[in-house]
Amino acid sequence: MKVLFLLTVFLTISVSFSKPSHHDAGFTVDLIHRDSPLSPLYKPTDSLADRLQNAFRRSMSMALCFSKRASFGSKIDADIFGFYGEYIMKIQIGTPPVQVLGIADTGSDLTWAQCLPCKNCYKQVGPPFLDPTSSTTYKAQSCQSKACEALAGQALSCDSQNVCRYKMSYGDRSYSVGDLAMDTFWFGPTSFKNVVFGCGHDNNDTFNENVSGIIGLGGRPLSITNQLSSIIHGKFSYCLISGFDDASANKTSKIHFGDHVNVTGPNVVSTPIVQKAPSTYYYVTLEDVLVGNNNLSYKQSGSKPGDYEEGNIIIDSGTTLTFLPREFYNELNSRVTNAIRGEIVGDPQGIFGLCYKDLKLENVPTVTFRFTGADVDIPPVNLFLEVEKGVSCLTVVPSDDLAIFGNLMQRNLMVGFDLVNQKVSFMPTDCSMQ
Repeated sequence: MKVLFLLTVFLTISVSFSKPSHHDAGFTVDLIHRDSPLSPLYKPTDSLADRLQNAFRRSMSMALCFSKRASFGSKIDADIFGFYGEYIMKIQIGTPPVQVLGIADTGSDLTWAQCLPCKNCYKQVGPPFLDPTSSTTYKAQSCQSKACEALAGQALSCDSQNVCRYKMSYGDRSYSVGDLAMDTFWFGPTSFKNVVFGCGHDNNDTFNENVSGIIGLGGRPLSITNQLSSIIHGKFSYCLISGFDDASANKTSKIHFGDHVNVTGPNVVSTPIVQKAPSTYYYVTLEDVLVGNNNLSYKQSGSKPGDYEEGNIIIDSGTTLTFLPREFYNELNSRVTNAIRGEIVGDPQGIFGLCYKDLKLENVPTVTFRFTGADVDIPPVNLFLEVEKGVSCLTVVPSDDLAIFGNLMQRNLMVGFDLVNQKVSFMPTDCSMQ
């Protein structure tokens, strides 16, 4: 009954939109890596090692937050490190439109931004706060609205004006509290009316001062991807470039919404999305990992080889590293070590379990993640990353909780989500040419 209720709410919300002002087939938005010189979060004084270490620590924080939200008894040993997320989207909200810089997050649903008047807001030095009184298309949502019902447990008690209040918590100290509302959203020149979002009046200070809030791309009804489903036909895709090398310094990754960029062709492989709680996350099933010619049956602690559960790993664009169950990670580490002839050194950052001095990528074996129905080859440049000069480390780390297929593994893949047919597709692509 809960699934039927959410589906009914989703359909009610999604059909309420007007058609976009341009490009009915879809639209494309830049995804700016937070460590790119194009990003407002970029710190020119940070070295490459600094940026990498910060990204890895954010990965640990992200994994911790995911595990808590998925009701795992989290055992990941990591301190919360600022706010997670690696890619920024620029959109506009309101009439007249006001720029919003949001962390693009496939692990969140409700989009929110800081709003006036602000009871308790973090310092924001980038775009201005949204002012609901200045937008002629702003509409606060009542506690009886379908949008409020779709919050499904994230709604607070009504205020004296019967405005629906939301609270988003992210598993750590970070949260946003405010009014649920509708307004016009602009993605470049493309506008959509009556998009539901959170107008945040109480947001704690773990968020970065250069961003306005969160852009939710998760799987529940109030995410951008689901709200626009009747227009984009439930499809979105992204193509990620590296955020850490000079060659991509002045380029952006892309996220596409709609049918205008189809992930199709002879090199495309697809795997089913598995419905699990929380439905925010995009769960898929990892069956095996192939290291050269050696096949490792995916297993979790206490399970037998080949005895995997469906939906045992999530795909996330906001987590840098890939997390695998500790027992399976140890086997993978051993097989990779046996295949590479090189000098093993300690991790200078204390994060990774396998590092090499002066690693030659041609010596790294082909590694294939074998999802149900989809074999995804991981090139050596995605599997190992030079964390400081002359030291390269395996970008997979152990976890005792949730498994995550991170964004380093997804570089130079077109990753397409079809929420109507419930599948994720992968296609090798030079994302710098997108």
